[in-house]
Amino acid sequence: MTRKVSKGFLLLILCIVCVSKGYAEDFIKSGFVDVNVYPYQSKVSNDNTITINAFLTFANRFSYFSLTNFSDKKGSGRLPDLDTFFTEQNLRWQIAENSPFELTVQSNFRQGADNDRHRLGVRWALNKSDFISGFLDKLHLKYSINWHAIQFDHEDEHVWQLEHAFLMKFPYLSDRLYLSGFADHTFNEDLPNTIPNHPVVGEAQLGFRLFDNVHAVAEYRVNEYRRSDVNNIAVGLEYKFAW
Repeated sequence: MTRKVSKGFLLLILCIVCVSKGYAEDFIKSGFVDVNVYPYQSKVSNDNTITINAFLTFANRFSYFSLTNFSDKKGSGRLPDLDTFFTEQNLRWQIAENSPFELTVQSNFRQGADNDRHRLGVRWALNKSDFISGFLDKLHLKYSINWHAIQFDHEDEHVWQLEHAFLMKFPYLSDRLYLSGFADHTFNEDLPNTIPNHPVVGEAQLGFRLFDNVHAVAEYRVNEYRRSDVNNIAVGLEYKFAW
């Protein structure tokens, strides 16, 4: 993908976001979109520089979540030089009203050829499970595990993944403060000896709402697929709107 195409892809996503927001009352029950920009990165300058997240809920217990990362493969760290991307698209269906379980379909698309990935799985929202929901509520914590049991791509058919996601708030300190993140834990990949057998890719974002929809954010990132500079810290701003 050329730099021109990458910028066009970013513009297309922003247009879709605006259109979706405009017609939310007619087609979408609820949702949010947030745009994160990271002008500072401590070690890995070609890590994601812009991230767009979107979440939508529909009728009949369907929901949608996506994240799209943009970065500069040359590592200049300059925002106009975006020329690589990775996007994760998720469609989920809750199996019954008030059930903590959802059936999930996930597709990953990225820069390059023969590296797209599709998964089928089951997502478990622990904060909706009676035996532990009370405890998690006291911690102001939402936590889920998505078991990507079946994977379709160029990898071995036995590869599978656990995806952890969380959101924690701190009302006893400030209703402006939150901690959110994810950890993708992959198993049975054929990897070089320099990479752990069960590599983890994850982020933990500490955010503070400055005013209106604008947040200051700092992220701790882990990518065990890298042979060096496994850890990284990014600092930036987030704009979020919900409906």
